[in-house]
Amino acid sequence: MSTHEDEAKLAAEKQRLIREGELLRIKVVHSKVLVGQALQPDALMHGAVDHAVALAQARLGGLLHPGGAGGGLLGGLNFKSLKSLMPYALTVGSFIARKRLIKPALAVAALAGVGVTWLLRHKRQP
Repeated sequence: MSTHEDEAKLAAEKQRLIREGELLRIKVVHSKVLVGQALQPDALMHGAVDHAVALAQARLGGLLHPGGAGGGLLGGLNFKSLKSLMPYALTVGSFIARKRLIKPALAVAALAGVGVTWLLRHKRQP
């Protein structure tokens, strides 16, 4: 091989390393932007809510069995699952009573009942 070929190989290797360095710098800047966005209050709140919902689904998913006797809205609940849900219900009830949120809780429950009724009626109609 001649020195000209060696110089060409070295120049090509140098250009490849320069491109890799540019790509690395772009990735670092992109990562900094992603971290900055993830630390925004709305993103943190959204992540916390998503985590709480996933945790609730994981905890309660095993308690509610689809189908079951009756097949209705609560057809999948059996005595054992109701028994295991009771500590959660007592904790929520205690919190509502302590914070004196009984009237708002009743209003939310009534709205939820109306919403479920509306969904069940529209689900039956084709």
